[in-house]
Amino acid sequence: MTSTVDVGDAELAYVESGTGSPVIWLHGSGPGATGMSNFGGNLPAFEDHRNIGVDLPGWGRSPRPATDEPLIFHAAERVCRAMTALGIERAHLVGNSYGGAVAMRIAMAHPDRVDRVVLMAPGGVLPTDAPPWPVGLEHLFAYMASEKPSRDEMAQFVRLMVYNEALATDALIDERYESSLRAHPELPIPPNFGDLTPDLGLISAPTLLVWGREDQTVPLTWATRILHGIPNAELRVLPHCRHWVQYERAPEFNAIVREFLLGGAAAAAREG
Repeated sequence: MTSTVDVGDAELAYVESGTGSPVIWLHGSGPGATGMSNFGGNLPAFEDHRNIGVDLPGWGRSPRPATDEPLIFHAAERVCRAMTALGIERAHLVGNSYGGAVAMRIAMAHPDRVDRVVLMAPGGVLPTDAPPWPVGLEHLFAYMASEKPSRDEMAQFVRLMVYNEALATDALIDERYESSLRAHPELPIPPNFGDLTPDLGLISAPTLLVWGREDQTVPLTWATRILHGIPNAELRVLPHCRHWVQYERAPEFNAIVREFLLGGAAAAAREG
């Protein structure tokens, strides 16, 4: 069941499950994305954690903010406010794409609130030669720019997110398409997400990067800056996999992330 939490200037929608140490799940910026569309299939493997699957501002059932602030920075502060309102002092952060960038921003600005960080092909850090954009981002921006996006456009986008196109089921396409029509972003193209590159060194939390080798949206070649910029980062690459690692390779993803989160809090890692 979807609930809402007051973050001062708006409400964020979220879904909660499980009990234990908190994990905040942060979705990507693709059309139709929500906390549950990105992570609903993973959460049953984490029932020994208190899972908070957030709809970031402007996606899912969370309203679009009226702000000129870069989206990553704006969303990060609202997630921190939501944590406070929900009585969560510290949490693990798991984010893919845009949600990964939001997780990085929280870890930069509020390191005392973060235990461990898992990033799946995160945004917010671009190579010096971008644009041109990878084909997945081209389709994402084209969908955002369309006044009346079609189901066929959504189908094309979803198929680019997975290496095994059999996983781009009609049910998944329909779910994402219907969600995109409820909260179609009204944003400049490309949106003003913000640049996290100068502050990567501020992330003190142990950080796991998980990447699909065949990612066509945030390519593996983009990982280098992040891997070398975050002091305590490691990288796992999954072959035959594109952008939706948590969906396309769910069993491996769940095992990798569970092992990493059980490694302990950031403070313990620093003391060791």
